Amino acid sequence: MMSEFTVNMNEYLPLRDLVFNTLRQAILKGELKPGERLMEIQLAEKLGVSRTPIREAIRKLELEGLVIMIPRRGAEVAKISHKSLQDVLEVRGALEELATDLACQRINEEELKELTDAEDHFKKVVENNGSEMEIAEADEAYHDIIYKATRNDKLVQMINNLREQMYRYRLEYIKDEAQRGTLINEHENILEAIRIRDIIRAKTLMKEHIDNQELTVSQNLEDGAEAESRLNHKRK
Repeated sequence: MMSEFTVNMNEYLPLRDLVFNTLRQAILKGELKPGERLMEIQLAEKLGVSRTPIREAIRKLELEGLVIMIPRRGAEVAKISHKSLQDVLEVRGALEELATDLACQRINEEELKELTDAEDHFKKVVENNGSEMEIAEADEAYHDIIYKATRNDKLVQMINNLREQMYRYRLEYIKDEAQRGTLINEHENILEAIRIRDIIRAKTLMKEHIDNQELTVSQNLEDGAEAESRLNHKRK
Protein backbone atom coordinates (compact mmCIF):
# COMPACT_ATOMS: atom_id res chain seq x y z
CA MET A 1 0.00 0.00 0.00
CA MET A 2 1.44 3.36 -1.07
CA SER A 3 2.15 5.98 1.61
CA GLU A 4 0.10 9.15 1.89
CA PHE A 5 2.15 11.92 0.31
CA THR A 6 1.00 14.62 -2.09
CA VAL A 7 2.44 17.30 -4.33
CA ASN A 8 2.90 20.60 -2.50
CA MET A 9 1.90 23.09 -5.17
CA ASN A 10 4.24 26.04 -5.61
CA GLU A 11 3.47 28.57 -8.32
CA TYR A 12 7.14 29.41 -8.75
CA LEU A 13 8.25 25.88 -9.67
CA PRO A 14 7.58 23.91 -12.87
CA LEU A 15 5.45 20.79 -12.40
CA ARG A 16 8.39 18.47 -13.12
CA ASP A 17 10.33 20.05 -10.23
CA LEU A 18 7.34 19.79 -7.89
CA VAL A 19 7.00 16.09 -8.68
CA PHE A 20 10.73 15.53 -8.28
CA ASN A 21 10.81 17.31 -4.90
CA THR A 22 7.75 15.40 -3.70
CA LEU A 23 9.19 11.98 -4.58
CA ARG A 24 12.61 12.92 -3.22
CA GLN A 25 11.15 13.96 0.13
CA ALA A 26 9.04 10.80 0.27
CA ILE A 27 12.18 8.68 -0.17
CA LEU A 28 14.33 10.64 2.27
CA LYS A 29 11.61 10.58 4.94
CA GLY A 30 10.93 6.88 4.47
CA GLU A 31 7.42 7.33 3.06
CA LEU A 32 8.69 5.43 0.03
CA LYS A 33 10.65 2.50 1.46
CA PRO A 34 14.00 1.10 0.27
CA GLY A 35 13.28 -1.58 -2.33
CA GLU A 36 9.77 -0.25 -3.06
CA ARG A 37 8.89 -0.24 -6.76
CA LEU A 38 8.05 3.09 -8.38
CA MET A 39 5.18 2.42 -10.75
CA GLU A 40 4.70 5.35 -13.13
CA ILE A 41 0.96 4.84 -13.61
CA GLN A 42 0.22 4.52 -9.87
CA LEU A 43 2.37 7.52 -8.97
CA ALA A 44 0.80 9.63 -11.74
CA GLU A 45 -2.70 8.79 -10.50
CA LYS A 46 -1.76 9.42 -6.87
CA LEU A 47 -0.19 12.82 -7.57
CA GLY A 48 -2.72 13.85 -10.18
CA VAL A 49 -0.19 14.39 -12.96
CA SER A 50 0.72 12.77 -16.26
CA ARG A 51 3.39 10.08 -16.52
CA THR A 52 5.89 12.46 -18.16
CA PRO A 53 6.93 14.43 -15.02
CA ILE A 54 6.97 11.14 -13.06
CA ARG A 55 9.37 9.64 -15.62
CA GLU A 56 11.58 12.75 -15.55
CA ALA A 57 11.65 12.75 -11.75
CA ILE A 58 12.63 9.09 -11.62
CA ARG A 59 15.55 9.76 -14.00
CA LYS A 60 16.79 12.61 -11.77
CA LEU A 61 16.40 10.48 -8.64
CA GLU A 62 18.46 7.76 -10.33
CA LEU A 63 21.25 10.29 -10.94
CA GLU A 64 21.16 11.18 -7.22
CA GLY A 65 21.45 7.51 -6.29
CA LEU A 66 18.07 7.46 -4.57
CA VAL A 67 16.50 5.26 -7.27
CA ILE A 68 17.92 2.31 -9.19
CA MET A 69 16.70 0.66 -12.38
CA ILE A 70 16.24 -3.13 -12.19
CA PRO A 71 16.10 -5.13 -15.44
CA ARG A 72 12.55 -6.44 -16.11
CA ARG A 73 11.29 -4.72 -12.92
CA GLY A 74 11.79 -1.04 -13.57
CA ALA A 75 12.56 1.65 -10.99
CA GLU A 76 12.72 1.08 -7.26
CA VAL A 77 13.89 3.05 -4.25
CA ALA A 78 17.58 2.42 -3.67
CA LYS A 79 18.51 0.63 -0.49
CA ILE A 80 20.88 2.32 1.91
CA SER A 81 24.47 1.21 1.29
CA HIS A 82 27.32 1.08 3.80
CA LYS A 83 29.33 3.43 1.57
CA SER A 84 26.62 6.12 1.36
CA LEU A 85 26.01 5.81 5.12
CA GLN A 86 29.71 6.21 5.89
CA ASP A 87 30.15 9.13 3.49
CA VAL A 88 27.26 11.12 4.94
CA LEU A 89 28.06 10.42 8.58
CA GLU A 90 31.76 11.23 8.17
CA VAL A 91 30.81 14.70 6.92
CA ARG A 92 28.05 15.07 9.51
CA GLY A 93 30.41 14.03 12.30
CA ALA A 94 32.97 16.68 11.40
CA LEU A 95 30.34 19.41 11.14
CA GLU A 96 28.61 18.36 14.38
CA GLU A 97 31.90 18.42 16.31
CA LEU A 98 32.67 21.91 15.03
CA ALA A 99 29.12 23.04 15.86
CA THR A 100 29.43 21.63 19.37
CA ASP A 101 32.77 23.37 19.89
CA LEU A 102 31.37 26.75 18.83
CA ALA A 103 28.10 26.28 20.72
CA CYS A 104 30.01 25.61 23.94
CA GLN A 105 31.72 28.97 23.53
CA ARG A 106 28.77 31.04 22.32
CA ILE A 107 25.51 29.62 23.63
CA ASN A 108 23.51 31.98 25.85
CA GLU A 109 21.14 31.27 28.73
CA GLU A 110 18.03 31.54 26.56
CA GLU A 111 19.40 28.97 24.12
CA LEU A 112 20.42 26.68 26.96
CA LYS A 113 16.81 26.81 28.13
CA GLU A 114 15.64 26.02 24.57
CA LEU A 115 18.06 23.08 24.39
CA THR A 116 16.83 21.77 27.76
CA ASP A 117 13.22 22.09 26.61
CA ALA A 118 14.05 20.36 23.32
CA GLU A 119 15.63 17.46 25.18
CA ASP A 120 12.62 17.20 27.52
CA HIS A 121 10.32 17.14 24.49
CA PHE A 122 12.44 14.48 22.78
CA LYS A 123 12.33 12.33 25.90
CA LYS A 124 8.54 12.66 26.16
CA VAL A 125 8.04 11.74 22.50
CA VAL A 126 10.18 8.61 22.94
CA GLU A 127 8.56 7.59 26.23
CA ASN A 128 5.07 8.12 24.75
CA ASN A 129 5.93 5.82 21.83
CA GLY A 130 5.77 8.54 19.21
CA SER A 131 6.05 7.64 15.55
CA GLU A 132 9.47 7.30 13.93
CA MET A 133 8.93 10.61 12.13
CA GLU A 134 7.90 12.40 15.35
CA ILE A 135 11.01 11.13 17.13
CA ALA A 136 13.21 12.09 14.17
CA GLU A 137 11.76 15.60 14.11
CA ALA A 138 12.27 16.01 17.87
CA ASP A 139 15.86 14.81 17.48
CA GLU A 140 16.39 17.27 14.62
CA ALA A 141 14.95 20.14 16.70
CA TYR A 142 17.45 19.39 19.50
CA HIS A 143 20.41 19.56 17.12
CA ASP A 144 19.05 22.69 15.41
CA ILE A 145 19.41 24.66 18.65
CA ILE A 146 23.08 23.67 18.88
CA TYR A 147 23.61 24.80 15.28
CA LYS A 148 21.89 28.14 15.94
CA ALA A 149 24.07 28.73 19.00
CA THR A 150 27.24 28.60 16.85
CA ARG A 151 26.45 32.07 15.38
CA ASN A 152 28.09 30.74 12.20
CA ASP A 153 25.77 31.12 9.22
CA LYS A 154 28.07 29.27 6.81
CA LEU A 155 28.29 26.26 9.10
CA VAL A 156 24.51 26.18 9.52
CA GLN A 157 24.11 26.43 5.75
CA MET A 158 26.46 23.48 5.19
CA ILE A 159 24.61 21.38 7.75
CA ASN A 160 21.25 22.31 6.20
CA ASN A 161 22.55 21.26 2.77
CA LEU A 162 23.24 17.82 4.25
CA ARG A 163 20.04 17.72 6.32
CA GLU A 164 17.85 15.82 3.88
CA GLN A 165 20.40 13.05 3.34
CA MET A 166 20.95 12.85 7.09
CA TYR A 167 17.22 12.47 7.65
CA ARG A 168 17.17 9.09 5.89
CA TYR A 169 19.83 7.67 8.21
CA ARG A 170 18.29 9.32 11.26
CA LEU A 171 15.05 7.45 10.54
CA GLU A 172 16.90 4.16 10.09
CA TYR A 173 18.58 4.63 13.47
CA ILE A 174 15.36 5.51 15.23
CA LYS A 175 13.65 2.40 13.85
CA ASP A 176 15.83 0.42 16.28
CA GLU A 177 13.72 0.81 19.42
CA ALA A 178 16.50 -0.60 21.60
CA GLN A 179 18.62 2.49 20.83
CA ARG A 180 16.07 5.11 21.83
CA GLY A 181 17.01 5.08 25.51
CA THR A 182 20.65 5.47 24.49
CA LEU A 183 19.68 8.50 22.41
CA ILE A 184 18.05 10.15 25.43
CA ASN A 185 21.14 9.57 27.56
CA GLU A 186 23.46 10.88 24.85
CA HIS A 187 21.37 14.03 24.42
CA GLU A 188 21.32 14.66 28.17
CA ASN A 189 25.10 14.18 28.48
CA ILE A 190 25.82 16.49 25.54
CA LEU A 191 23.49 19.10 27.02
CA GLU A 192 25.24 18.98 30.39
CA ALA A 193 28.70 19.27 28.80
CA ILE A 194 27.56 22.31 26.79
CA ARG A 195 25.95 23.81 29.91
CA ILE A 196 29.26 23.77 31.79
CA ARG A 197 31.13 24.71 28.58
CA ASP A 198 33.38 21.65 28.65
CA ILE A 199 34.37 21.76 24.98
CA ILE A 200 36.52 18.62 24.94
CA ARG A 201 33.88 16.49 26.67
CA ALA A 202 31.04 17.89 24.56
CA LYS A 203 32.89 17.17 21.30
CA THR A 204 33.82 13.67 22.47
CA LEU A 205 30.21 12.93 23.39
CA MET A 206 28.96 14.26 20.06
CA LYS A 207 31.46 12.08 18.17
CA GLU A 208 30.29 9.04 20.13
CA HIS A 209 26.69 10.02 19.36
CA ILE A 210 27.35 10.02 15.60
CA ASP A 211 29.59 6.92 15.73
CA ASN A 212 26.87 4.98 17.56
CA GLN A 213 24.42 5.91 14.83
CA GLU A 214 26.75 4.58 12.14
CA LEU A 215 27.43 1.35 14.03
CA THR A 216 23.73 0.69 14.69
CA VAL A 217 22.56 1.41 11.15
CA SER A 218 25.44 -0.62 9.69
CA GLN A 219 24.52 -3.58 11.89
CA ASN A 220 20.86 -3.26 10.92
CA LEU A 221 21.84 -3.20 7.24
CA GLU A 222 23.89 -6.36 7.71
CA ASP A 223 21.03 -8.08 9.56
CA GLY A 224 18.61 -7.06 6.84
CA ALA A 225 20.90 -8.34 4.09
CA GLU A 226 21.32 -11.68 5.88
CA ALA A 227 17.56 -12.02 6.36
CA GLU A 228 16.94 -11.25 2.69
CA SER A 229 19.61 -13.75 1.68
CA ARG A 230 17.99 -16.49 3.80
CA LEU A 231 14.58 -15.68 2.33
CA ASN A 232 15.91 -15.85 -1.22
CA HIS A 233 17.62 -19.15 -0.42
CA LYS A 234 14.35 -20.66 0.80
CA ARG A 235 12.58 -19.58 -2.38
CA LYS A 236 15.07 -21.47 -4.56
